[in-house]
Amino acid sequence: MAASPATAVPEKSPKSSPPEFVPFDFSKPPLIDGFNPLGKLKDETLKEKLLRKTKENPFVPIGCLGTAGALIYGLRAFNLGKTKQSQLSMRGRIFAQGFTVVALVFGIFTTTMKPKE
Repeated sequence: MAASPATAVPEKSPKSSPPEFVPFDFSKPPLIDGFNPLGKLKDETLKEKLLRKTKENPFVPIGCLGTAGALIYGLRAFNLGKTKQSQLSMRGRIFAQGFTVVALVFGIFTTTMKPKE
């Protein structure tokens, strides 16, 4: 009897699976829109920054000054024993704080609605 020739079975190489999606690569810093990881593009002094921020949203410094003014006036009236005047100025302080918070929210809203350059 003749031996049947051995049939060669091709070796199967393991299939390489496609790389899995990794949501964050820990070897690189994350990309954040509008964030420059290299630091400031332009160094600005405190005065320049204050003036720039005041021009962007002028109502916030006005509200802060109003809040501080009402607080100082109310504390002075309280110290002098004028309770009615003190209570009235504390209510004015709360109004000024509310104005400042509304100005902050409005400023954030207008900043986000600006077209990107």
